[in-house]
Amino acid sequence: MSGRRVRLGVLVSGSGSNLQALLDACAREDFPAEVACVVSNMPGAYALERARAAGVPAVVVDHKAHASKVEFEAALLEALRAAGVEWVCLAGFMRLLSADFLGRFTGKVLNVHPSLLPSFPGLHAQRQALERGVKVAGCTVHFVDAGTDTGPIIGQAAVPVLPDDDEQSLSARILVEEHRLYPLAVRLAVTGQVALNGMCTRVTAVATAGELALRSPGAVK
Repeated sequence: MSGRRVRLGVLVSGSGSNLQALLDACAREDFPAEVACVVSNMPGAYALERARAAGVPAVVVDHKAHASKVEFEAALLEALRAAGVEWVCLAGFMRLLSADFLGRFTGKVLNVHPSLLPSFPGLHAQRQALERGVKVAGCTVHFVDAGTDTGPIIGQAAVPVLPDDDEQSLSARILVEEHRLYPLAVRLAVTGQVALNGMCTRVTAVATAGELALRSPGAVK
């Protein structure tokens, strides 16, 4: 593609399979963003190895090494600023971000969550879905606000819950959709195809090869 790419900072805590999906998307010539840095609060996170393998700077900002959340987030911000980050993507990042941090990237922080929000926010969403006996589960990409998985929804993908599903099998089926949905939502967001109206979004999607046009279930009509 021609033109400058938006610089992404990806925050991770674990294995980083959604990070890998973003790295793979950014490797395509037509993708409008690049991963400028990966920051983990966990020194042993495998996601850091994924970043290094892709030639992307990998930084550790250990939350345990900071006396307060304020100091931890200040260190996060410094790492992101040093890399010239414009948008932030959470990919299995297991720390809640404060309103002050989010205010430094207003409207430019995204997250992927393994449920059809607003159902089953927080930890163990797949387990919550099974415990409630739902017949359809899925994943959501949303803007991040100061709540727990409460930000405006950009897009969702659904999967069936099968009679013999356990947490592991359902999680695996949802993860396939997360890997498809997250890069597409990033493309839409950074190219201005997502408009906010309070807690709703209007998504204007132009499908590219191998991608589906999305309209958020919460979209303004």
